[in-house]
Amino acid sequence: MLIVVSILSIGILILLGILLAMSPGKPEPFLDENGKPLAGSISEKIFVDINGVEQGMFIKGKDINNPILLYLHGGMPDYFLTQKYPTGLEDYFTVVWWEQRGSGLSYSPDLPKETMNVEQMVSDTIELTNYLRQRFGVEKIYLMGHSGGTFTGIQAAARAPELYYAYIGVAQMSYQLKSEQLAYEYMLQQFKENGDTNMVQKLEAAPVTMTGGVPDSYNLIRDIAMHKLGIGTMHDMRSVVTGILLPSFQFREYTLGEKLNLWRAKSQSGISTLWSDMMVVDLNQEVTKLDLPIYFFEGRYDYTVNYALAKDYFEKLNAPVKGFYTFENSAHSPMFEEPEKMKKILLEDVLAGTNNLADGK
Repeated sequence: MLIVVSILSIGILILLGILLAMSPGKPEPFLDENGKPLAGSISEKIFVDINGVEQGMFIKGKDINNPILLYLHGGMPDYFLTQKYPTGLEDYFTVVWWEQRGSGLSYSPDLPKETMNVEQMVSDTIELTNYLRQRFGVEKIYLMGHSGGTFTGIQAAARAPELYYAYIGVAQMSYQLKSEQLAYEYMLQQFKENGDTNMVQKLEAAPVTMTGGVPDSYNLIRDIAMHKLGIGTMHDMRSVVTGILLPSFQFREYTLGEKLNLWRAKSQSGISTLWSDMMVVDLNQEVTKLDLPIYFFEGRYDYTVNYALAKDYFEKLNAPVKGFYTFENSAHSPMFEEPEKMKKILLEDVLAGTNNLADGK
C-alpha cells in the first residue's frame, strides 16, 4: 500500500509540474521576421474595473491602428481555442477577448450572485466599450457576440448603436427555448436511426417542450449528445473532453490557477448562470430594430443555437445594412471552423459596410 501511495504521489507531482510548465500565464507577442516583437503590435492580458468589478481580457492585434473588435463569448470564454484553431482576426483587428463578469479571468467566488443578470451584462458591455473608445482614441468599435454573447450583445447594440460601426452575431440566439426543443427532437430522431439506445433512453426520460421547458436531466446530457452528432461546438469535434477541456489546460497564456477558475466559473458563475433567463426571452419580440449594420454568421450544422431560427430572426430584423452568411462546414463556431471564409466576409463586407457576399447576393 505504501508503494502504491508513493507511486501515486510521484505521478501527481509530475503531472502538476507539467501543468505548471504549460501555464506561464503571459500573452505571447507577435514577432517579426527577425524573431523580435512586431512593431506597432499589441499582445497583453489586462484587468479593468468595469462597473465596480475587476474583469480580465486579452487584447491582441498586429497593428494598433486597426479597428477595435470587442468579442463577447458564450457559456465560457473560448479565446484559449485560438491556440489550436487560429482565427486570424488579429491580422485586421485589434481584438479584445473579454472574459465577462464572473467568467474565466473575471471569476471571483466573492462576486455577488445578484449582479449576475442580463441588465448588468449589457451595462458592462457598454462600459467596456467606452473604456476602449477612450483608450484607443476612436469614435466607434465593432461588436461581435458568439452564442450566449449574442443575447447580451444584440441588446447592447440596440441600446447604444452610436458606439458601434456594426454588430456581428455568430450563432445568434433568438428564442432559445424553441431552439432547445428543435435540438431535442433532432437528436432523439438521430440516435434512434443510429441505434444508440442508451442516448435514446436518456433523452426520452428528459423531454424538452415549449410548455414543460428544459429539464435539468436534459442539461446534464445535452453537450455530450450534441458533440456526438457533430452539432455542438464544432462539426468535427466529437468530445467535450478532448475538444475543450484538454486544450484549455494546454493554453499557455493562462496560469494554472486561471485554468482552474475557468472551469469553476463554468459551473458556478459567469454568463452560463443566465441560462434560465435566456431560455424564456424571445428576442424576436425584444429586439426588432437596430440602427447600425448587422451581420449574422451561422453554421449549417448548428443546433446548439438553431440555424433556421437565427435566419428567421434575421429576416424580421430592421437595420440599415443586413448580411446573413451560411458556413456550410460549420456547427456552432464558424470563426474556428472556417476562419478563411470569415476573414473574407469581415474584410470585404463588414469593414466596408456592405453585404455583397451575403447569402442570396
